Amino acid sequence: MKLNNYRLQFITHYNKEYSYIDSARIALEGGCRWVQLRMKDADEALLEETAIVVQAMCRKYGATFIIDDNVLLAKRIKADGVHLGKKDMPIAEARKILGQQFIIGGTVNTFEDILHHLRNGSPDYFGCGPFRFTSTKKNLAPTLGHEGYRDIIRKIRENNITVPIVAIGGICKEDIPSLLECGIDGIALSGSILNAVSPIDEMLEITKIID
Repeated sequence: MKLNNYRLQFITHYNKEYSYIDSARIALEGGCRWVQLRMKDADEALLEETAIVVQAMCRKYGATFIIDDNVLLAKRIKADGVHLGKKDMPIAEARKILGQQFIIGGTVNTFEDILHHLRNGSPDYFGCGPFRFTSTKKNLAPTLGHEGYRDIIRKIRENNITVPIVAIGGICKEDIPSLLECGIDGIALSGSILNAVSPIDEMLEITKIID
């Protein structure tokens, strides 16, 4: 499947005001055209039920729909792809199950992680982070900051690696210009959108920055 819309990604989250489905709707209404459904610890039935709703919303907006971790669910409902963490199914195994028509992304924290994935699969993009501390993810890897991204991007270019790098983890609107200057290819957001005074307007402003 062709990789489109990846420069601005939204990872579903929830808070006291908004559900996972609400968060996806906010992102889409704000102009984001890539939604990853991440519902850690949700039971399979609820995950699938939510996935079908969010997938329909994404199709309405012409957005890419990615499911976190669950390769078999992504295949069953024909999502656009799956994102795999460092402790999830290996990318090579997921590729055997899904084939080339599905997008597969992989989480990385170091350049060594990138090399490991490239030796053991064929990811379409890397979610690289975290940029800074974030409460939306458990068991957080070491934060990278700007210097971490610059170092990784330098090594990627030296090794002629062309897989896109998407920065993730504790990123807010004000961080985006300086992160793009580091050479990363895209930005993934989550909690900073839902916690904004006006989440849809926040996403609209960010889409203008990315564009």
